[in-house]
Amino acid sequence: MQKQRVVFVHGAGSFGAAAWPKQHGMALRYDALFLKRHGFDAQTEPLESDIPADVDMLLECLGASETVPDGGSARGGHVVAHSQGAISAMLAAVERPDLVRSLVLVEPACLSLTAELPATAAYKALMEPLFLVRHELSDDDYQREYLRRAFSSEAAVLDTPEARRTARRLRLQAPPWEAPLHIVPGVPTLVLTGGWEPLYEEIAGYLQETGALHRVAAGGHRPNDSVEGDRIIRSFIADVSRAGSVHSS
Repeated sequence: MQKQRVVFVHGAGSFGAAAWPKQHGMALRYDALFLKRHGFDAQTEPLESDIPADVDMLLECLGASETVPDGGSARGGHVVAHSQGAISAMLAAVERPDLVRSLVLVEPACLSLTAELPATAAYKALMEPLFLVRHELSDDDYQREYLRRAFSSEAAVLDTPEARRTARRLRLQAPPWEAPLHIVPGVPTLVLTGGWEPLYEEIAGYLQETGALHRVAAGGHRPNDSVEGDRIIRSFIADVSRAGSVHSS
């Protein structure tokens, strides 16, 4: 029996398989693919973010261009996305809902959905002045100010090539409130948050009102790294998979 596919889409920090340390073992049960978004590569220089390119890569991972036998259906799969990666995940599901069996959105940075709500409006007012001058700042200065404003934390010293590339990637990410997002009807959706930041709880609440399941696990901005967060993700995908098997039998 062919394994169901699960595609993991990282946020603005670590990328590829490194962004999902607790979910590596899912490859034993699923055909797990760990996407590297546009501009994220360990060897090449970072590039400006490109959400349409990320959407195209994600759809390719889900089999959008695969030849389908007569009467068959495209492969598709489950999508697990963190933070800014949730933007391309939702856009892919809007474009090709037939390919997305479920969505797991971890601390989704889907600010354009809640732009008029108080926590999102406050976050945008805090961060937008920094985004407007990001091309005028050094990578070091931008990272330091971004982390201070967004997470009230200090930036690490940029003493390695990868640390310097990480800072540049952060500066090159587009403002998340500009994404043309829409609700994805008919796709089973789980929103996992860390319960630490009103912004992400507000976004989760909005998505819950539109039909998503919302769960909270400790772990700050990365609840997927906790034992409970990992259990929630795995259980949700397994439940959707079982339900799909029953309906197709």
